[in-house]
Amino acid sequence: MRLRTTTVVFCLLPITALAGKARDPFAFRVRHAKRSDNLNIQGNSSSTVDYSTNSTYHVQVHYEGESFFNDWNFESGSDPTHGLVNYQSRGQALAKKLAYVKDGVTVLTVDTGPTLPANGKRDSVRIATKQAWNAGLFIADFAYMPYGCSVWPAYWSVGPNWPNSGEIDILEGVHNQAHNQYTLHTGIPCDLPSDSKNIDAFGNLMWYKCQSQPTDNRGCGFSDPSDESYGAGFNTAGGGVLAHEYNSDHIKIWRFPRDKIPDDIKAQKPNPSSWPQPVAAWSSQYCDIDKAVTQQSLVLDITLCGDWAGPAFGQSGCPGTCQQAIADPSNLVAAKWGINYITVFQS
Repeated sequence: MRLRTTTVVFCLLPITALAGKARDPFAFRVRHAKRSDNLNIQGNSSSTVDYSTNSTYHVQVHYEGESFFNDWNFESGSDPTHGLVNYQSRGQALAKKLAYVKDGVTVLTVDTGPTLPANGKRDSVRIATKQAWNAGLFIADFAYMPYGCSVWPAYWSVGPNWPNSGEIDILEGVHNQAHNQYTLHTGIPCDLPSDSKNIDAFGNLMWYKCQSQPTDNRGCGFSDPSDESYGAGFNTAGGGVLAHEYNSDHIKIWRFPRDKIPDDIKAQKPNPSSWPQPVAAWSSQYCDIDKAVTQQSLVLDITLCGDWAGPAFGQSGCPGTCQQAIADPSNLVAAKWGINYITVFQS
């Protein structure tokens, strides 16, 4: 939920919190698949299936490894969602090791240096693709994701002049919550059916009005029922794949645990029609997607406190205040994105 207006309405979404400090956030490393295990651009040599006959998609852009940052803009300065961070330019982020590639995994993180004074800000990273899309299939493989007291990470897409070009939140939450949230923000009326039985998605419906405005900017969306969909649970399970398909007919989001990634994704010949039911979905039957969602750039960021995580802190199970959590760098050891790859497909 990336609030862009200066008038902020604190309509908090439910949070399932884990009280107290999390275990060593990188104790799960042994379960991370190697990059070469996740992706085979030439196809899956261990399979006899000809995925090319099933998929209507081809690779348009592939972000991975040492060249990952070449096609992303680093947005520097203060956070538009009022988080206690200073976003860094590319040069600053690389020099401070807030953005780097290690063993083929692209890492984005926050400063975990000295203890800060009250209301201090930490350096962090927010990047957006130089390219924007009006349709496509977007597949992101995450080795691990940020979480922790005060931490508000998001992987999302957004168009210009928010919310008039729309926003799709694919992986987002705050603090130590256990369940990912998938949200659509629009500038025009786009209401999900209030009866979730009429929606082709297995996620739990959280709110049905998608239009964001000064009096209500929650957006409409779903909560993932699995405690392996976000934060510590996601990382302990070895991460996974988030895929979203965006076109005139629908927006659909799938989450695949590490051990259930479809072979057609591994072969770079994705066939969404063969995948199981999505966790979140919005249909053109009740939303003019072509008008509501346009010129979408992908965004990755980590902010701290801010318009959502700040007010939600009292419900988080974390001790003290959000500002105190930021001040103590030990709370931020798990505030890291680990990205195996992101691929954009076009039909």
